[in-house]
Amino acid sequence: MTNASYYRRVGTNSYVPTHHTQGAWRETEQHMGPASGLLAHALETVHPRDDLQLCRISYEILGVISAEALEVEVEIIRPGRTIELLEARMIINGRAAIRATGWRLATSDTSPVTGGAPDPMAGPDDWPDWAVDRLWGGGYINSVEFRVDPASVPGRSRAWLRTPLDLVEGEQVSDLVAFTTLVDTANGVAARRDPRQWAFPNIDLTIHYFRTPSFRDPDSRWVGLDSTAIWGPDGIGLTSTALYDAAGGVGRAEQILTLRPL
Repeated sequence: MTNASYYRRVGTNSYVPTHHTQGAWRETEQHMGPASGLLAHALETVHPRDDLQLCRISYEILGVISAEALEVEVEIIRPGRTIELLEARMIINGRAAIRATGWRLATSDTSPVTGGAPDPMAGPDDWPDWAVDRLWGGGYINSVEFRVDPASVPGRSRAWLRTPLDLVEGEQVSDLVAFTTLVDTANGVAARRDPRQWAFPNIDLTIHYFRTPSFRDPDSRWVGLDSTAIWGPDGIGLTSTALYDAAGGVGRAEQILTLRPL
């Protein structure tokens, strides 16, 4: 993999996706991973607040995320001194393809009462590379390095992911944004069935952060996923994931799925 980016900025709020955003099921669509990262970047930077922390992002996938030029719109829905709600929208061909809302909360030192984090997870050096191309393809998947717990089984997987690519060409993003870019991959890592036989796309993604992800060293930007996929009897499923960085647990993610045979 050569160093590149998922998007190029072509205007104040306008971007062009590169082939690295390509989705796993259709070549003409973007994967939700880079798209979610781009919207998180907008939520952090368009109306910046150094005194507030983005701690919950909820994405609604409203339609096809075409691999075409796009615009990002951001507005403050609920302003506040210590609590604030924002909304970002990815607009493609005049239509909102994704809507993301983000809660920002005031931060303070609560280290004396810290507790309740999930159990530690083994690091990426403890697990082998995963030959992801046996199941998945596309520009986005090919841009990501995977290390997977050998004890993983369909529907229950633990993995570490990282990518050498920048989110936006020539721009730095926060550790939280870089981390968020890889979270949507959890549904594919925890797949219960072969994606060449079953389609199980998620129509949303909700991430709760109880601690800000901290990569520390850019060469070890690993995102840890401890994922469980539940497929129900009525065509609906749910992928639930505990999120980790090198220092431990940072949050949780949920994805609702629509299931159908191919």
